[in-house]
Amino acid sequence: MAFSSADRLTDMRTAVVRVDVDPAGDLTPEQLGDGMSNLRALAGSSGIDVLDVDLAAMPVRRRQVQLLIAGSDTDAVTAVGIELCAKAFGTIPAAGVVTYVSRGTDDDAQGVLARFGLAGDIERVPGDEGFDVVYVTLSKVDLERIPESRIHTALEASLNCEVHIRTV
Repeated sequence: MAFSSADRLTDMRTAVVRVDVDPAGDLTPEQLGDGMSNLRALAGSSGIDVLDVDLAAMPVRRRQVQLLIAGSDTDAVTAVGIELCAKAFGTIPAAGVVTYVSRGTDDDAQGVLARFGLAGDIERVPGDEGFDVVYVTLSKVDLERIPESRIHTALEASLNCEVHIRTV
C-alpha cells in the first residue's frame, strides 16, 4: 500500500496514529535515533507530522511514535503509519490506538457521528453570548440503538460548544 495515496487522505480530519516501532525491543538507542531521523524525513515528504519523542527513554515494548495524518479512515491512516515506520526503522511495527484531533469543526461532528455509525444534519448558529450553538438532527431510529446522552457528550467534547440534538 502506498502511503501517498491522495484519495484516502484528502479530508479535513487529523488522526493521531500511534505505532510501536520496536515491539521486539531489539533496537539500540542509536538505531532508534536513526529511525526517528528517517521517519521525520519520510513523513515530512508525505505531509505528515511526527511528534517529538525520545524512544530510547521509553520502556521496551512501549516505544511508540505519534504521527499526525490527515484522514478519517482509521484503517487507512493506520496502514500509512505502519508502512512509514517499517521503512524508517526496518522493523515490523505494531499498530497502536488511533485518535483524532478536534478543532471543533462540522467535520469533527460528522466524524463523531460516523464513529457511532450515525449520519445526521449539522447546523451551526451564533449564540446570544457570541458562542456557537450546534444543532444536530438525527433519526429516532438511531437514538433507539445509542443513548442520546452518549452522542451528546461526545459531540460537546469534540466541538467545545453547546449542542442540541433534534430528532426526526
